Amino acid sequence: MNSRIHSIDLSLEPADNERLAELCGQFDDHLHQLEQRLGVEISSRGNDFRIIGDTAAVKRAGSILKGLYAETGTGGLSPEKIHLFLQEAGAGQASANEKVTGVAVRDDGLVIHTPGRAISPRGVNQKHYQQNILKNDLNFGIGPAGTGKTYLAVACAVQALEQEKVSRLVLVRPAVEAGERLGFLPGDLTQKVDPYLRPLYDALYEMLGLDRVARLIGRNVIEVAPLAFMRGRSLNDAFIILDEGQNTTAEQMKMFLTRIGFGSTAVVTGDITQVDLPKQTPSGLRQVIDVLSDEQGISFTFFTSQDVVRHPLVQRIISAYESHDRSD
Repeated sequence: MNSRIHSIDLSLEPADNERLAELCGQFDDHLHQLEQRLGVEISSRGNDFRIIGDTAAVKRAGSILKGLYAETGTGGLSPEKIHLFLQEAGAGQASANEKVTGVAVRDDGLVIHTPGRAISPRGVNQKHYQQNILKNDLNFGIGPAGTGKTYLAVACAVQALEQEKVSRLVLVRPAVEAGERLGFLPGDLTQKVDPYLRPLYDALYEMLGLDRVARLIGRNVIEVAPLAFMRGRSLNDAFIILDEGQNTTAEQMKMFLTRIGFGSTAVVTGDITQVDLPKQTPSGLRQVIDVLSDEQGISFTFFTSQDVVRHPLVQRIISAYESHDRSD
């Protein structure tokens, strides 16, 4: 046997047949998911498990199994929940105040409380992102889809509003995806770009509820608007989010950043590999990395495919594209 391959035996307590069945999944689907992602073999008999594989992977798998079994005591498991546990286990080195067990420990100080639900950052990069947002007036979250950039920023905004740290939320998106077809869509400009703001609405509905979001929008406490509506304004005492920032031109990015007023926090999110601007038009998000990276009070958090918290296939797709781009 390879010297790096070894096995460990562990017993999960208390022995509970229902919880053990939940842990293993129908036809052992949950165990197969762990085996595939971690590169180990897992066998079980009752509450006794044997894990075989690479030394580091076996140790990590044992920690994850214990964590997942503890989770069965408070609720059911799903492929998505197991994926998130795997993300946290492989997110990198835990921060200094975390106990390294293979599964990142949730720090209660980082839990975002909204009326709809409590939201915990997943993995080291999301935690750094949240900490940056709490500490700096201007923050950039840059990386592929599915890494939680926008969702976590909206959660921080909702919490700031609930705690009365700001008096309003301003959520902005460029409408560049519509291109020349914008003029042919029915309605006024707000109605034309409304479909492109839907991801922001969806996050708000989940955290505040549909009725309350409607009331807050009616009172202008929450404003969801196209980027064009920001010109000439000064936004004080606000939490401002610019989503899909890669689709701003250099001039538009400068215009947006100079809207930030006193008592405000701004977050810009985007994926510089998904620019929809016309060819030969530089992305304002790409430029701003070079322009502002050394300025005080401004944070940049860069996400990778390893931070994706959607279906595992999404992570593999993004990684494949990254490899393809590097080989060109």
